[in-house]
Amino acid sequence: MSAEPTATRTVRCPGCGGPSLFATTNPWRPFCSERCNLIDLGAWATEAYRVPDPPPRGEPASDSTH
Repeated sequence: MSAEPTATRTVRCPGCGGPSLFATTNPWRPFCSERCNLIDLGAWATEAYRVPDPPPRGEPASDSTH
């Protein structure tokens, strides 16, 4: 039995939007390069990516004008 060749999959780099090889041979996948990977890591480190946290139930929102 011979192993079938696997197709090379290319995805859009989340950093720059360019093509990125999505394979084990790409150490930065899903990014296209180390640069895009480090830019994304820096955004996480500086808390540029945030998920909104709703106020707990029963407590007024902190945006009130008192």
